[in-house]
Amino acid sequence: MIILIPAYEPDQQLPALIRSIRDAEPWATVVVVDDGSGPAYKDVFDGVKALGCHVIGYARNRGKGFALKTGFGFIADHLPDRNVVCADSDGQHTIVDILRVAAAVQPGSPAMVLGTRNFTGNVPARSKFGNSATRLLFTLATGERISDTQTGLRGYPAAMLPWLRSVRGERYEYELNLLLEAKPAGYAISTVDIATVYLDHNSGSHFRPVADSVRIYAPLLKFLASSFTAFLVDTVVFLLLTLVTDSLLVAVVGARAVSSAVNFLVNRRMVFEHGRDRPAAAAGVRYFGLVTVLLAANYGLISALDSLSVAALPAKILAEIALLAVSYVVQQRFLFSRNAAGNTAGSAAQEAEDQALGLNRGHQPGTLRR
Repeated sequence: MIILIPAYEPDQQLPALIRSIRDAEPWATVVVVDDGSGPAYKDVFDGVKALGCHVIGYARNRGKGFALKTGFGFIADHLPDRNVVCADSDGQHTIVDILRVAAAVQPGSPAMVLGTRNFTGNVPARSKFGNSATRLLFTLATGERISDTQTGLRGYPAAMLPWLRSVRGERYEYELNLLLEAKPAGYAISTVDIATVYLDHNSGSHFRPVADSVRIYAPLLKFLASSFTAFLVDTVVFLLLTLVTDSLLVAVVGARAVSSAVNFLVNRRMVFEHGRDRPAAAAGVRYFGLVTVLLAANYGLISALDSLSVAALPAKILAEIALLAVSYVVQQRFLFSRNAAGNTAGSAAQEAEDQALGLNRGHQPGTLRR
């Protein structure tokens, strides 16, 4: 087992964590990645080095995802064929829970293990809200339920390291991307219950509420922006056709034909990461099949609301909101999901990026210290 700890501007919780690891497992291999903390934190990392850890790093802060992938690359090159447990540096994970997650990782099983918290007790509001929001996004995108999508305590079998390095993301969004990409890549997710620990209301966290939340929720935010644009197009055409034709059916069908073409092009090229993995014709057939189903549902809902004397515009808005979640789930999970071509392209792109950044075999960023 290897314990991998990304650290940015750590306090004394990091040496305390290492000491607790040494007390429980004296011969455990620990790799610490200095995520560009700077000279002011040299003493902390020197203390970690003195405790027998491998310490690697680079000059400027790149984010947790980049730090984790740097650690995975170092382990694959210098400490191969060993399972990895990732833990945070701020004292949120106890040695008992780290070892429980490590014990749950099965070398021959294609499954990651999450140490999941139950968020009871004195939990900071932003942490509780953030986990609830990402849990909802994950359920919408995959149809699976995980109680703690933001946990940093995770275990991976050695065979997963190449894939872990191929997934996109350099900051906090990387760990959510791993969960979103796991099933399409053929990996399972298992969980182990762990303690919910927040020291001093999580004051040691470097999570930026606005910037990092935008990164984490980017897939959903882009989809909502695309859907809103299509909704505006649809609504304008719908109102124009109701004035010109005085036919609800013609207005609904005509508006959806125009707006769906716009939505398909935007989603395929800009919203879903693997949107262009599938040929345009095949994706288009599937997409417009979905449009047909949603169109029927849309027409039925608007007709029902019309029979209740709801005006056309409010009826249209209510129907679109009701069907928005359905559209996102189907497109994310079936129309524009990652396929084999996407895996190959992603791996090749990551390898090229790794070589450019000096992460290729035999040349790691930072210096190995023992």
